[in-house]
Amino acid sequence: MQNFAHANTMRDFPASGRSVPRAPAPARFYRAETYFAADSVGLLMKRLVVGITGELDRRLASLDLTHAQWSPLLRLHTTGPSTVVELARWLQMDPGSTTRLLDRLERKALVRRMRSTTDRRVVHVEITPQGESAIADVPAVLAEVMNGLLAGFTRAEWQAMEGFLLRMLANGERMRAAP
Repeated sequence: MQNFAHANTMRDFPASGRSVPRAPAPARFYRAETYFAADSVGLLMKRLVVGITGELDRRLASLDLTHAQWSPLLRLHTTGPSTVVELARWLQMDPGSTTRLLDRLERKALVRRMRSTTDRRVVHVEITPQGESAIADVPAVLAEVMNGLLAGFTRAEWQAMEGFLLRMLANGERMRAAP
């Protein structure tokens, strides 16, 4: 699955030298008078994310890692050291919650925090060798769960769904950036 950071979002266009495309007109699929939350794409996606998280937590329980714990470890493993603020943004958590999470991970010796030598307000986070060892099996479990959820889909359907979700994320970015 592609990382959303690679999608053509508004913030990606200026760096690429291309102009930002005009936002498409909003769809008119939902109507207030006939809207039912149970039929909402948003609720279906939330139910799916909750289900995925629960299944992953169940399968990763033997590693003594919860979703909240293995997710930042995997991020640090794949992208390298980060600042607390960058990690909080990626995890979609407030900095205070991220600090408490990092406290737990640091007590387990899975991450290390270092204060910046140039700006005392900045704290860098890196995964430790113990953290690398702790998440070694996580990618295989993630792939297994995701492949189980995609049972019966063709490669083309999977790629189309991924494209649709990336487009929705880009639309959400445009909505947040709008005045």
